[in-house]
Amino acid sequence: MNIDTRFSDIINLIQQSRYNAIRTINVELINLYWNIGAYIKQKLSVAEWGDKTVNELAAFIQRCNPELRGFERRGLYRMVQFYETYAETQIVSSVRAQLQGADNKTNEIVSSVRTQFHLQPQDIKNSILAQISWTHHRTIFSRCKTEEEREFYLRLSIKENYSVRELDRQISASFFERTMLGNAKISSLPKEFTQDLTNAFKDNYVFEFLNLPNQHKEIDLQKGLVRQMKNFILELGRDFIFIDEEYKVQVGNSDFYIDLVFFHRGLQCLVAFELKDDKFKPDHLGQLNFYLEALDRNVKKPHENPSIGVLLCKDKENEVVEYALNRYLSPTLVAEYQIQLPDKKLLQQKLHELFKNGGAAE
Repeated sequence: MNIDTRFSDIINLIQQSRYNAIRTINVELINLYWNIGAYIKQKLSVAEWGDKTVNELAAFIQRCNPELRGFERRGLYRMVQFYETYAETQIVSSVRAQLQGADNKTNEIVSSVRTQFHLQPQDIKNSILAQISWTHHRTIFSRCKTEEEREFYLRLSIKENYSVRELDRQISASFFERTMLGNAKISSLPKEFTQDLTNAFKDNYVFEFLNLPNQHKEIDLQKGLVRQMKNFILELGRDFIFIDEEYKVQVGNSDFYIDLVFFHRGLQCLVAFELKDDKFKPDHLGQLNFYLEALDRNVKKPHENPSIGVLLCKDKENEVVEYALNRYLSPTLVAEYQIQLPDKKLLQQKLHELFKNGGAAE
């Protein structure tokens, strides 16, 4: 059946308008939930309300507006939790200033802000909090323990346009901890790359979606990643564009094949992944360095940055990696992969030790 293209502009207008309407509704809902949470929090803080009053409020809303959903006791306390989570953060610093009031001439005026809150609703529509859905928020503030982690997933959800399922997977896979650890290892790269590479690579990649056995071959890993490319891109980041597997580069009269080649839109460079189903060995770097040289000489376009290599091993010893990369000039990272979801507490401990030692790589 031929597609009639005469009306495509109208269809695009309709779709864009529907998207804008949904976005506007979401912004209003987030702003509403924030204000309800702030109001109830303030009433509870001055002991004007108790838990019983919140129950009565939920029952009253249900009685007066039975069509409304999400305003039961549990939903109201989630709004309070939402407000408590972000009220003292830089994300809504302008809101805090508004809460304090423009006129601080006397303590009486300042104290009246709390009792007259219903006359001074807060507007967070222009903050990043209004850019994701309530379900995204519930996932983040119920599962993330620190302000840094919450803001990381907030901004990542906006940047990558995650579905709730994708966001939940990233939190389960300790995406935050692994990215922070990966950033610390970037110090091994040439200095001109350091700033641009922040958050682009991780120290550890998780491929639980492959359902591979513990004992597997490199070809099984490679074919599995290609078959599950959507999940692989979710793990890498959506700035990665897949080019090919077994990517052929010709040097002299010989052909060589790189396991996986991507292009990174943000970094504007080719990224070569070499897969190893065993522990890292220093001689692995020689092969990858050769591939990067071939890509830069024969494939890279003049406006693109030098190619980056990622050696993905089943296991690695950090001290061995540090020695091997110490005098290595090509932009290369050595990362581990695992086929099961990581131990979040162990990664948090590693991150804590890293920051305690001043951010140096392990």
